[in-house]
Amino acid sequence: MANAEKFIILPYRKNRGNLVPGEMRQASNPISAEKIASAMAKRFVGVAAYAIIVDEETGDMTSPRLLARYGEIADLNSA
Repeated sequence: MANAEKFIILPYRKNRGNLVPGEMRQASNPISAEKIASAMAKRFVGVAAYAIIVDEETGDMTSPRLLARYGEIADLNSA
């Protein structure tokens, strides 16, 4: 099984009072992920940058590690 660390940015918005994730974006490194998240923060209720482990064979994502947080975000570990 081939695993790789990837960096994603996940924006959040409110829909009928509930926190809803938006379209996930990918970054090339953790610093870039934090910069993208910071730039997006003004347009969303919340934005989070994560480092995740991706199984390159199945596409499964595990072990999210929060790199940066702006505003209100959901807890990925409880999903």
